[in-house]
Amino acid sequence: MSEVSIVIPNYNGISVLEACLRSVFQQTGVSFEVMVVDNGSSDDSREFIQEHFPQCILICLDRNYGFCRAVNEGIRQAESPYIILLNNDTKVHPDFARCLLDAIRKDNRRFSCAARMLQFQDQDREILDNAGDYYCALGWGIARGKGKPAEKYAREQEIFSSCAGAAIYRKDLLEKLGGFDEAHFAYLEDIDLSYRAKIHGYCHWYVPDAKVWHMGSATSGSRHNHFKVIHSAQNNIYLIYKNMPLLQLFLNAPLLIAGMVIKYLFFVKKGFGRDYRKGLLCGFRLCLANPDRKVRFCRGHVPAYVKIQLELWKNILLFIPSL
Repeated sequence: MSEVSIVIPNYNGISVLEACLRSVFQQTGVSFEVMVVDNGSSDDSREFIQEHFPQCILICLDRNYGFCRAVNEGIRQAESPYIILLNNDTKVHPDFARCLLDAIRKDNRRFSCAARMLQFQDQDREILDNAGDYYCALGWGIARGKGKPAEKYAREQEIFSSCAGAAIYRKDLLEKLGGFDEAHFAYLEDIDLSYRAKIHGYCHWYVPDAKVWHMGSATSGSRHNHFKVIHSAQNNIYLIYKNMPLLQLFLNAPLLIAGMVIKYLFFVKKGFGRDYRKGLLCGFRLCLANPDRKVRFCRGHVPAYVKIQLELWKNILLFIPSL
């Protein structure tokens, strides 16, 4: 049995698959299997993989079910105790998988470990794309270190959440917590999963030695578009509803409302105000449609809730420069 299963979701990614898969199959120091889960592509991605990378385990879905359904399918069929999730628009260092595996094995409390994601377009300068994700009491998520020199983020440390574009997870814990919530379709699903894991006492770490170059927006397009704005706003409402007990919701309500107002004004300026409003409305509908997915409050988790709340307040300081 392989030590780790590398699961790559794909949707019409034929233009980026070759670079990604070639780098993945150059991994050293670890035994692994590679699984590509295709979300009903129409660009001959499946045929390309079968012809050029027959060693891949190819899982074909009949249509595009989104990121969460795709990776859940891969996780279910994986036979390894550890799962690496990897975006198809990436290129990885030969030691990438080994570094992630070594890091997560250091402590049984580590639910996930995130790679150092670098901007593909700036390979010479090593500019960060993501060094883990943070979430704050304004209801905002942030890609830590985005756009900054990678050398400033060279220390392994605990983070709020691992970006699922390049991260390793324990399969047994993924199954215990129910995997990725497929109601998200895409965006914030990794923060939601990391939040749930933190409630249960687990933690997440950033591993700078695991290097990945990320193109970004290869499937969905530019940084801000109708799809992203709607789904991100929707999923943020759903994330808050799912993971915050009633007392924590009341405690954070003023800041959450302020965060939504600031976001709305930002998207109005960008020409996406209507999409943001639509996303918020869809988010409330999503909460009403999935009451059974709210994390059940447990007194034993109170210390974890306190720790999370302190993080939510502290992380606001990370956003002040961008306000």
